[in-house]
Amino acid sequence: MNIQRLENGEGLDLPLQQTPGSAGFDLQAADSCVLFPGCQSLIGTGFAWEIPAGFVGFITPRSGLAKNHFVTVTNSPGTVDSDYRGEIKVLLHNKGAEPYRFNRGERIAQMVIVPVATFTEIIEVDSLSDTVRGLGGFGHTGT
Repeated sequence: MNIQRLENGEGLDLPLQQTPGSAGFDLQAADSCVLFPGCQSLIGTGFAWEIPAGFVGFITPRSGLAKNHFVTVTNSPGTVDSDYRGEIKVLLHNKGAEPYRFNRGERIAQMVIVPVATFTEIIEVDSLSDTVRGLGGFGHTGT
């Protein structure tokens, strides 16, 4: 997969999957900043990615950051389409009671690359096929 280091990414490590079983590539903060309680901030990573056609990048929280500091990805998962070529940025929200300081190079989120089905034709119909579930929505199988 192609990745482009941007000017604000100079000196940062390339995003990596930390272990052979890791699903996501760790994304780092390209700048230091303070995220105050109840606030959110769009944080650059210093890299642009060329996600292959037929795939999508999902930006997800780092579990330790969420558990220990109540900092999470606001729009989780953030969606990065394969035709996007700009800097990958992460929208983080501090749900905690204390300010959290991000240092440049700190891992702030992860991006999981997964295959995606695309459809070129949408057909409008008068009714849909029946299923066992039918119209059952939120909570219909229990709490």
